[in-house]
Amino acid sequence: MLLAERKMKSRELAQLIGITEPNLSLLKSGKVKGIRFDTLERIGEILKCQPGDLFQYRPDEPGSPGDAAD
Repeated sequence: MLLAERKMKSRELAQLIGITEPNLSLLKSGKVKGIRFDTLERIGEILKCQPGDLFQYRPDEPGSPGDAAD
């Protein structure tokens, strides 16, 4: 959403923050377990946003690693 609001393509953002487009795609899809603070900082600088603007909490699926029921 932030990319569209700023009329920026994923390719451009990836180049500006110094990561590959596939890695940015993984970040956008939520398929990563972590992010380097310097990468997060660069994204915030470029998109002029805070970390809370980028992330959404989603509880783990039942039975997944870290589930209290295990």
